[in-house]
Amino acid sequence: MDDDTPGLPREPQVAGPRAAAVLLRADRPRASAARRLRLRDASVVLDRLAELAARLVGAPIAQISLLDDVEVVVAGTGLPPGTVGRETPLDATACAVPAAEGAPVVVPDVHAEPRAADLPQVRAGIVGAYLGVPLVDTGGHTVGVLCVAAPTPRPWSDTDLATLRQLAAAAVSELELAALRAEYESDRVRWSLAVDAAGIGTFDWDLHTGELTWDARLIEMFGYSGGEFGGTIDDFNARLHPDDLPRVTDALQASIASCGDYEAEYRVVWPDGDTRWVQARGRTLADEHGAATRVLGAAYDTTAERAAGLRVTRVLEAMPAGFYSLDREWRFTHVNAEAERLLGRSRDDLLGQDLWTAFPATVNSVFEENYRSAVRTGTPVQFDAHYPSPLNGWYEVRAWPSPEGLTVYFLEVTERRRVQDRAERGAQRLALLAQVSAELAGALDPKTATAHLPRLVVPALADWCIVTVVDPDGRPRDVGHWHAVPSSRALVERYAAVRLDAMPATAPLMRALLTGEAVMERTEAVRGVLTEGEARDVLTALDPESAICIPLRGRDRTLGVMTLYHRRGWVPREEDLATAQDVADRAGLALDNARLYGQQRALAEGLQRSLLTEPPEPDHAEIAVRYLPAAEAARVGGDWYDAFLQPGGSTMLVIGDVVGHDTEAAAAMGQLRALLRGIATYSDAGPGEVLRGLDASMAVLQTHVLATATVARFEQTDDEHRRGVTRMRWANAGHLPPLVVTPDGSVTELATWRGDLLLGVDPAAAREESVVTLDRGATVLLFTDGLIERRDADLDAGMARLREALRELAGLPLQELLDEVLHRLVDGRPEDDVALVAVRLHPQDRPRPPEAGPNRVPDVVPDERVGPIPI
Repeated sequence: MDDDTPGLPREPQVAGPRAAAVLLRADRPRASAARRLRLRDASVVLDRLAELAARLVGAPIAQISLLDDVEVVVAGTGLPPGTVGRETPLDATACAVPAAEGAPVVVPDVHAEPRAADLPQVRAGIVGAYLGVPLVDTGGHTVGVLCVAAPTPRPWSDTDLATLRQLAAAAVSELELAALRAEYESDRVRWSLAVDAAGIGTFDWDLHTGELTWDARLIEMFGYSGGEFGGTIDDFNARLHPDDLPRVTDALQASIASCGDYEAEYRVVWPDGDTRWVQARGRTLADEHGAATRVLGAAYDTTAERAAGLRVTRVLEAMPAGFYSLDREWRFTHVNAEAERLLGRSRDDLLGQDLWTAFPATVNSVFEENYRSAVRTGTPVQFDAHYPSPLNGWYEVRAWPSPEGLTVYFLEVTERRRVQDRAERGAQRLALLAQVSAELAGALDPKTATAHLPRLVVPALADWCIVTVVDPDGRPRDVGHWHAVPSSRALVERYAAVRLDAMPATAPLMRALLTGEAVMERTEAVRGVLTEGEARDVLTALDPESAICIPLRGRDRTLGVMTLYHRRGWVPREEDLATAQDVADRAGLALDNARLYGQQRALAEGLQRSLLTEPPEPDHAEIAVRYLPAAEAARVGGDWYDAFLQPGGSTMLVIGDVVGHDTEAAAAMGQLRALLRGIATYSDAGPGEVLRGLDASMAVLQTHVLATATVARFEQTDDEHRRGVTRMRWANAGHLPPLVVTPDGSVTELATWRGDLLLGVDPAAAREESVVTLDRGATVLLFTDGLIERRDADLDAGMARLREALRELAGLPLQELLDEVLHRLVDGRPEDDVALVAVRLHPQDRPRPPEAGPNRVPDVVPDERVGPIPI
């Protein structure tokens, strides 16, 4: 490779995979086994990213690898079975090089790179070309490689490299998101353990029925097992310490009498004599008449706290999540250390303060909605929400209602949301690029697909969009437009209709066309350059804040502009602008390909038509010809016709088809046509001899092509002239037989015909002739198979359609007949090239000179082997 060609790094950088492996082990922070497992557990999204990489750059192989002490393939497509999940030493993989260098590696031909020759993938013939991009996390560490490969050498374009960079960023986002999810899940498990460690139980005492309901934790707290707890106040009193019973009873009665709060700390005596301390809080609820109906509350075992000092507080302080509790008046009653850090406020500042006052942005927000719902329904809630400045962060919140108020646990998940949003935006951008590529690749007319671009990029990249292309005469023309708001689309349509006439040469769009560089302007500047009139008024009504004119660049010129308009308040991100430029580049390349293809097509078609000359005008007949190239593919091929007079005056028609559909077939056609014409016009030979001579010339000249052909000569003796009949002598080399339309309009196939071998198979093959006698007014049609061949039908069905058309059109003049036949059978868009040559014998005799003239042949009886075959 040349020095300016991207490839494997050279000395004094890493020399190859073996040296790269040493550098990776020496300089990169070694990933722990746990971290490596978290990175591997990304998702099936990595498989989709690998498949998308292969499709977008047109490579059969793509893989995503993670690297620490070894390479591990975690996703891929086109790989040998068992590759995914396999561990490979770093010195045995090409991926070690981009990972060590932290930069892309572009190798169009690995066989030209000595340092890659010993890699197993190269020796096995799996990799012939390589393109790899490192996966770099937000900390700047290379954790893996995204690469594509092909089994044979191929070039890699700048667009391929840019596409792989975007996919690599999406893969890193997915890996980081998976790692964050694992960490957050671990935090949630620790939350649950902390809540269980607090040992809180709940009770509900129905004062009308006397039923006392405890949860399992409270039953266990009082030393009951199985079905021992009877669900009455007596079961509660039975376990109270005798010294505490009067005090607790009085506290309960006071709460019931006042429909107020209840709080008590007491001892519980278990059946084995063990004594536990319990702290209980509750509240008496009243009906609509103010009468007490039930007592609700919660209790927790405080034995350990009394012995070891506020154990619950220590647990809450040690929690990795923020925790605060609110009383029934929404005042802070407890704030742990993590909550102080996350909220940016000290507990001394918050305790006793009202939540809605301390954090005013919670009012009329998702926080207030969920908190009040939890208290109103008694049901815990869980949600994600964003709190604006000064916190300006996302939080995952869990809140449990209690008789005392509300308990809240929360984690800051801003980084997780950022990574998740970035991954989603990256996926959207990649989906957009894939859709644009599919639209441009699948469209027969790239200009039509380009006109559809605004519907693809709106609203993902802009509020509205107009696409402009440059006509062949160099004038810009708006071909497509779209607005995200349906009611504004009529305005955009009108603006696209009038804006170009109102634009001076200094307008942003014109500057983008001239310079080939993107131009961004505020609306005021765009409006200022427009001449006064409708265009300026419509733009004012649309009221965008800014416009970005992105050129649609071809290989050597700018072919159009995609203008993105953004409403007020919409600030396009850097990645949005990069995606828009990528879309514009793809559209520009498609337009350029269409331009070059059109030039080549016109040149090839013109060359082929120049080889197909106009037919002669004999005195006894009218000759008409048609040639129609295929609607798709190369549009040139090996179909040809010819019509000329031999030295003896006979008229000869030729139809032929060289096997193939490309410029080589067209060149071979020209050569065979010239050979055949030379043989026939020099020797005055019959059709069979002309085909035999052509076959022999092809062998001598070593043309190495195959072709079919039919040659027909029209002959007439003096006696046949007086009787008004003409003989057609013809020979066939593997071609479809001619069709004859009789003067009465019927269509006849030649009764018994047998095509000889194709030309180019055996130069010694015998060529036989057949003879048909034709009346005045008869029409003979010679044609190639493109006229009757269809993908969804066989040749017999095509021949039936042709015969029917000829019967219905037999009365038309010859030129009109051929035009109508083409219209009915191929509708102007044949799937293959079509060549036609037809002759119509004049219905009335015309004077002829006594000497040998056109079509004059000696008065001899034809060879009996090829005698006349009546129609």
